[in-house]
Amino acid sequence: MSGSATVRVLRDRTAGLFLAAVVVSGFGTSAMWLAAGVWVKSLTGSDSLAALAVFAMWLPVLIGPVLGTIADRLPRKPLLVWSNLVMAGLLTSLLLVDSAGRIWILFTVLVLYGASFVLMGAAESALIAGAVDSRLLGDFNGLRMTASEGMKLLAPLAGAGLYARFGGGTVALLDAVSFALAAGVCAMLPAREPAGTAPAARRGELAAGIRLVWTSPVLRPLVLAGSVTMLCAGLNGAAIYAVVDDGLGHSPTYAGVLYAVQGVGSVAVGLLAGPLLRRMPERVFTAAGVALFAVAVASRALPYDAVALVASAAIGFGLPCVLIAAMTAVQRETPDAALGSTTATANTLMMVPNAVALALGAGLIALVDIRVLLPVAGAAALLTAALLVTGRRTRSPLLEQDGEPGMADKGPTGPVPSPPEA
Repeated sequence: MSGSATVRVLRDRTAGLFLAAVVVSGFGTSAMWLAAGVWVKSLTGSDSLAALAVFAMWLPVLIGPVLGTIADRLPRKPLLVWSNLVMAGLLTSLLLVDSAGRIWILFTVLVLYGASFVLMGAAESALIAGAVDSRLLGDFNGLRMTASEGMKLLAPLAGAGLYARFGGGTVALLDAVSFALAAGVCAMLPAREPAGTAPAARRGELAAGIRLVWTSPVLRPLVLAGSVTMLCAGLNGAAIYAVVDDGLGHSPTYAGVLYAVQGVGSVAVGLLAGPLLRRMPERVFTAAGVALFAVAVASRALPYDAVALVASAAIGFGLPCVLIAAMTAVQRETPDAALGSTTATANTLMMVPNAVALALGAGLIALVDIRVLLPVAGAAALLTAALLVTGRRTRSPLLEQDGEPGMADKGPTGPVPSPPEA
């Protein structure tokens, strides 16, 4: 069944084109993500400004509900096409960044970069509504995770090589080309908009997404579990260099090995998410992933290379479970007309704690030993998993539907946020 479900997703024109756009744009994005911090560091010599380069991409997540409401008000396909084209044009302006005095251009583009992804992510959720059967949402979201994480395994090496040989401008041009290609792929998507989008958009309220998430007995526990888990992931991510240096005794570059192993785990869970979600309730699937993540985070306090490698793979496998399950539920439970704002709201609620914890963790590392901090973070995540499975349960419709799922049955689908490099 799992192989058949994957084939059905890939054979659908809308789903296939969207996954192709993820692969194309994801390659350039992953390369640029790495190059941005290195670029700032090389021009300014400042570690703080280099860290802010990554934070600049995260910043627009704070206004996710606002950007999601915009996505509900505009025709989604033109929004995707033009957003990709605008970003392609903006990235070419980075060819002007050749000194510390022009670093403001890079930061401006990075903020707009982050805003474009929040906006396009919200639009994508509604644009392909109806393309994937609700029983196949887990498969689609898993494949999207696999495509996104697969690019993270390949693109950083290409980005690093291009930057070392030709400089940051070349990486920016590579990313610009990837955006232009993604615009072309999006232009081939069916133009059909979800029914009822325009009237709802005119009535759209900024708080609609928050209200839908908070009042739903299905969405609220999953999104809250995602928020706490991503908070713990941020603390874990902030501790990575302390783990590599103080715990394992390696140079900072060894973190790249741990990130690569984590990426392999994320690719694997993306392929298995759909079949697993059809065989167990969403809360159980989520809790199992969070529990695996919790144990792995706590075990990183042990000073053994083998444990660190296994823990990285387990983090890569467990952490995406809460993101896939939460966003699949959002897509299934939300009316088409409010899907953009609700998707962006759920992303904001889950990803902002990660950004906050990264900043908080950077300070805690100087005060708290990782042999204390990491087990505490793991314990908090494990408690979250326990509360999720012991709380009031709602049975997933994916387990109640019989028969072979077909395409274009019902239920919207869209983007799942990629897990951070935890």
